[in-house]
Formats: sequence, structure tokens, C-alpha cells
Amino acid sequence: MNKSELLKELRIDRDAPEEVSPSRLRLWLALGAAVIVLVGLFVWFLNRERPVEVTVAAARAMPATSAGASVLDASGYVTARRQATVSAKITGKVRDVRIEEGQHVKAGDILATLDDSEVRVDAELRRAQVSAARAQLAEAEAGSANADREYERQQDLAERKLTSASALDAARTQSESLRARVASQKSAIRVAEEAFAAAQVQVDNTVVRAPFDGVVTVKAAQPGEMISPISAGGGSIRTGIGTIVDMDSLEIQVDVSESYINRVQPGQKVEAVLNAYPDWRIPAAVIAIVPTADRSKATVKVRIALGEKDSRIVPEMGVRVAFLESKEAAPGAPALPRGALVPAAAIRQDGGQDVVFAVRDGRAERRAVTLGGSLGDSRQVQAGVTAGDAVIVDPPAGLKDGIKVRARESRDE
Repeated sequence: MNKSELLKELRIDRDAPEEVSPSRLRLWLALGAAVIVLVGLFVWFLNRERPVEVTVAAARAMPATSAGASVLDASGYVTARRQATVSAKITGKVRDVRIEEGQHVKAGDILATLDDSEVRVDAELRRAQVSAARAQLAEAEAGSANADREYERQQDLAERKLTSASALDAARTQSESLRARVASQKSAIRVAEEAFAAAQVQVDNTVVRAPFDGVVTVKAAQPGEMISPISAGGGSIRTGIGTIVDMDSLEIQVDVSESYINRVQPGQKVEAVLNAYPDWRIPAAVIAIVPTADRSKATVKVRIALGEKDSRIVPEMGVRVAFLESKEAAPGAPALPRGALVPAAAIRQDGGQDVVFAVRDGRAERRAVTLGGSLGDSRQVQAGVTAGDAVIVDPPAGLKDGIKVRARESRDE
């Protein structure tokens, strides 16, 4: 074979198909399968179901008590039936203020004094006028007595024909005149004494006293300020020294919708909870239903007596009340199922139904419930929940039946 034929044998044929070895093919297949698995894991990681974190609380059994759950809830305020903004009876400048907020006072205690220099001068003048009137009376009585004696002498002389009729008439006139002067002077004394008594009242009016036992809640005036029993309109004159509240007269006043006022009766048991002390349940009772309605709010005012007296209860505190049903079980009658108590925040409206979401096997379970009354911050559930069930408090807006949840205990539990 010559050289040209050998060179033709060594030429590369680019049109011939490339052959792939079996080992190389297996490598590419393994790499492709690994990529598919990794992509699938990444997609699953992105779309996996993440549990929703929720707060749960255990449903509690209804307490065994003669007073059942509430038939009506309402909000109101602590008020005092007996309180007064104490002022002076006269206009004057404050000389001394003897009260502070929180101070306990007794009826008749001095709260403040006003400048009494002018009224005392007037009182001393009236006293002097009384003394002068009494001196004038003594003078008139002495003159009247002398005139009476002269008249008696003239009468004796006239009987013996030793004096004239005109002298007798003059003596009689003088006696009667001086008697009238004595009577007039006695009236003048009474007038002077009344004027002195009025001046003394004005002096007493410069001392402001407590009208009843109570606690000072407001101190409104300071020494040097002017005070008046009526408003002067300019704002520079105070109309009160301070405010006193009789703490024994505290009660609760609530406005009840007129649509539900038929659930309230005088003497009905009530449970009150102050906003400042949410864990303190105060026994109370209805005093009266005020027989008038507020047309602007469509409410009726209800007065409630507090069953406990405590220094923590102060006027104008916010309070929530629950009007309790009171049904005594008949002797020998079987106890009726009372349902369970769940936090009021666990209940919401969904599709026109009252529902709660319970936690079961790590997932939310929607349950339609039948509600009873209220007991403090809890609601009675007569059907749909049993004692011990874990219910979701304040369920998120997007929570649905069957969603996976991660529960954390309520702080209130």
C-alpha cells in the first residue's frame, strides 16, 4: 500500500455518528434524576403547610351555684348618691384652706375660712347699737316711772280740789307719752338685737364647714382667691372650696338598652367587675329601675347597690355588670347539664352562626355552638363544646376548618 492510501485511511470522517459508551450514559441519567429530586424537594419546601400559631384556653365546667349565668351584661360607672361641692354662703377672699384630696372629714369640720375683717367690724357696730338702745330704754323707763308718780300726785290733788284739771291732764299725757317711749325703745332694742344676730351670721358665714362625713375628692381653692356662691361669669372667682363624697353612698349606675330592660328586676342579683380590678368579682343587687328612658340612646338607667364596701372602689370608676338569673332547683329534681364556660374572645360569627375553633390532633376544628349567658369574661356554651376542650382564643381572620395550628397556652389560664 502506497503512502497516499495510508493517508486516506487516517482521515477523520465527520459524517459518521458518534458512539456513546454505556458508562457515560448511566452517569448522565443519574445526574438528571438527582436534579429532578432536588427540584421536587425545593418545590415541596416552598409549598409545605406551615402551622398557624394560635392561643388556646381550656373550656371550663359551669360552676355549681344557685345563681346561674347572666341574662344580660352592661357597662356603667360607680357614682355617689351623696356628694357636694362645698362653697361659702357669701362672696369673700379665702384666708385659709384646711383640706387636701383624699382627706377624711367629719360633719362640721372647718374646711376653709374667709377674710372676716369687714363683717366683724359690722358685727361690733351692731353690738354697740344694741348697748345704746338698752341705755336709752333705761332712760325712758326712768322718765316713765317719774311721770307715773307725778300723775298719781296730780290725781290725789285733784280729788281734794287742790289742782286744776289742766294740770291733771298734762300729768296724764306725760305719763302715757313716756310709756309709749319705753315701748318704742323696747322695739328698737329688738331691732338692734336682730341686726346684731344677722351680723353674727355673716361672721359665721366666713367659716366653711363640712356638711356631712366624707372624703375630699377635689380641692378647688387656694388662699388669696376670691370665692362666691354664684358664678361671676369671668372665671376669676371660684364657686367652691372643694368636693366631698360620702363613700358609704357609692353605687353603680348602668344604662340598659330598652330592648332588654325586661330582663332586669328590682332586687335581682348582680355580679360587678371593676375595670381597674378585673379579677375581683363584687356581689351586688339591683336597687331600682329609674322610670324614664333616654330617647337619644334608647336606654333605661338602672341603679345597683354594691354588696361590699372597700377603699378601692372610688367614684367614676368604670365597671361591667352581669345581671344573674336566679332559678332554684326543685327538691329531688335531677341536675340539668350546664354546658361549659369558654372565653368570650373565642366566639365569633361565621356564616350567621356562633362558632368556636377547637384544636384537635394539631388542626383547627370549626364547631357551631349554642350560647347561654355570660359570667364575667366568659360565655356559657350549652352545646358544641364540653369541659376540657381546647378552644382558640381570638382566632385569626383567615382561620379555616382543618388548618394545621400550633397552640400556645393563654396567659389568663
